[in-house]
Amino acid sequence: MPAPRVTEFPAHSIGGGLALLLGLLGTAAGAVLIVAGAVSASTGVKVALIILGITVAVLALFAMSGLNMVAPGEARVVQLFGRYRGTIRTDGLRWVNPLTTREKISTRVRNHETAVLKVNDAYGNPIELAAVVVWRVEDTAQASFEVDDFLEFVSTQTEAAVRHIAIEYPYDAHDENGLSLRGNSEEITEKLGVELHARVEAAGVQIIESRFTHLAYAPEIASAMLQRQQAGAVVAARRQIVDGAVGMVEAAIERITEHDLVELDQERKATMVSNLMVVLCGERAVQPVLNTGSLYQ
Repeated sequence: MPAPRVTEFPAHSIGGGLALLLGLLGTAAGAVLIVAGAVSASTGVKVALIILGITVAVLALFAMSGLNMVAPGEARVVQLFGRYRGTIRTDGLRWVNPLTTREKISTRVRNHETAVLKVNDAYGNPIELAAVVVWRVEDTAQASFEVDDFLEFVSTQTEAAVRHIAIEYPYDAHDENGLSLRGNSEEITEKLGVELHARVEAAGVQIIESRFTHLAYAPEIASAMLQRQQAGAVVAARRQIVDGAVGMVEAAIERITEHDLVELDQERKATMVSNLMVVLCGERAVQPVLNTGSLYQ
């Protein structure tokens, strides 16, 4: 983004209470002059007083047009003949040059939620995702003069950032050390916030928080990906069962050897390991078999 050409600074303004009082006094003085001229017997004095009264009243009303009511969470961008003259952020009744124009800009915290976007992740799988962004106007001058419409700018840049993050990372990472949209939501959200800040900084906008509100596979591949996730869960469970069974078999052999219960040669150990693995890893109940003979017969 280009460097900003204008930044916010406070506009020169005074308290509106005094300006309002002076304006009312000027209007009242003009009205008194007009009435005094109307009752005057001299024609010349009458005309002079009426003209003076009208002039004073018009000037007082014109001066009062410089009054502005600024509510909390609002700001007024002041321009004089197209030139930026500062921003009023002090709430209450304020007075500025009546020749200036004052544009109201809200500085309250806002939410922007994107529509559900359909994009391809890093592996090329179609996914659906949406995000919500909490933001507010930080620099009113940049929001007014650096972009054409800062509301539309934030909306467009938010959608672009969400799409860019989606294509940079997979929905589910095949590599355990890799980042994924589903498995590393905190890290991905932090990266989304950094990218959003870089994109909207030129508009004087501050990103407070950004979160994904919707993340799923596209309907056309959702069932296939669900089967893949289920298969991965089954494989992970089997791996954990096998790891536990190997540890239990190892501990059993060590204890039998340590207490010298049975003398185990390599063939007996192999048979014992085979039987224990079947018992520990099998899904069905084990049927006991009594061996009345010898292992070598």
